[in-house]
Amino acid sequence: MIVSHGFKTICLLLLLLCAQQLMAQAPVKTYTIKNGKMFIALGKDIPAVSLDSFIKKYDLGDLDLQHFIKTNQPDSLHKLGWKVDIDNKEMVVISKPLFSADNLSDPANKIILTQKAANDLLPIANQVHFGVNWFKNKWPFAVEDSVVTFFLKGHNNATVVRVAGSFTNWQEGALPMIKVDSGWIAFVKLPTGKHFYKFIIDNNWTTDKENALTENDGMGNDNSVYFKTNYTFVLNGYTKSKRVFLAGSFNNWKPNDLLMRPSASGWSLPVYLSEGTHTYRFIADGKWFIDPANPDKVPNEFDDFNSVVRMGNPYVFKLDGYTNAKKVELFGSFNNWRENQLLMTKTATGWQLPYTLGPGNYEYRLKIDGRLIADSIGNGNLALVIAPNFTFRLKGFDHAKTVCVSGDLNNWNASSFQMKRLGNEWVFSAHLNKGKHTYKFVVDGKWILDPGNKLWEQNEFSTGNSVLWIDKD
Repeated sequence: MIVSHGFKTICLLLLLLCAQQLMAQAPVKTYTIKNGKMFIALGKDIPAVSLDSFIKKYDLGDLDLQHFIKTNQPDSLHKLGWKVDIDNKEMVVISKPLFSADNLSDPANKIILTQKAANDLLPIANQVHFGVNWFKNKWPFAVEDSVVTFFLKGHNNATVVRVAGSFTNWQEGALPMIKVDSGWIAFVKLPTGKHFYKFIIDNNWTTDKENALTENDGMGNDNSVYFKTNYTFVLNGYTKSKRVFLAGSFNNWKPNDLLMRPSASGWSLPVYLSEGTHTYRFIADGKWFIDPANPDKVPNEFDDFNSVVRMGNPYVFKLDGYTNAKKVELFGSFNNWRENQLLMTKTATGWQLPYTLGPGNYEYRLKIDGRLIADSIGNGNLALVIAPNFTFRLKGFDHAKTVCVSGDLNNWNASSFQMKRLGNEWVFSAHLNKGKHTYKFVVDGKWILDPGNKLWEQNEFSTGNSVLWIDKD
């Protein structure tokens, strides 16, 4: 398909117009797909914190956008195949082809692009492992069973107030709120996890000003964030401590990030935790220690211990044989590859260890009396997939000895996720989170794009990556 210069100009002007309209409300930070290209629009007045959040959400760290906004030097962008379309005092717009122009005539690609434009660009796939609510001048929403009481403080002169969000399909299913003496309330049944919402006050949309948690949707709109919690960390005693913090694997062990709240018996903090195994410690006035009320603990790298919370059902790792071994260790991506932490138990026929894991793709190794066990092709990591929901397929290549799939699902390991021959194709079932995924196949050591998927984007090696979108959890 040939796109005229005039048509391209119109597209850019429309994008600029939309971005300028958004700038009147908030700093521009949008990420969209139009006409076979990815577009990023950023206002020059965007706060550093807001830009960092945008970069983290869409996994754009390799673009070095902070440096570009500050210096207008596009070297890192050009290296990765991005083009600067607009650069003025107010904003910058950059673009990058999503796949070869030769493929734009393919009807299937047109359908894909139309769907993405209609539904807005999904973020880079990322599973939410942890969340905590922070309200400024009101108590967290009351929860009874699975029903959450959304509360809007004040606005007593409003006529009609509704709440809308990811749980209502936004405006389509917006819920009416009930007027009370101190504001407005609505009862909403929610599953545990992360939810987005806004209030609609006499047809005016607004975030919850009492909620410190907001997140941009990539289209210039900020939404309030609410976590339906499923676990409460409790520390009894320590009532004379001035401040008590929680730190763990779920927040990258940041020591001053999660401030616990005083309770009748000590300190507490309700949180959302995903399925899996989480390690943690408390910090009271600068002193680190394990949870004195939790007997479940594992060794850490400081010759001490971390307390453990397990959410969900355990997966039982098993190793047949080796009954004469004295020590079998398990370590992998699920415990940050820490050795001497997870020791398997000897059984009549081998070894085993129950370990709680949520849906996902994992790699691991086993060490027997200090010796690593190799995988089926003599090297690399062993693979484990919990709750697979997508199957990669590669037809042909009948004479290949080994075929693997590699991508963001396994940190681009070239050999850990080996495909199996089934009929006339190679297959591998994986768990993919909602959002965008990039991947390639590795056939006898040679990296190739997926010939059955015409959607791809350029990478830093100018060899391209296949692109896959998952629309549902």
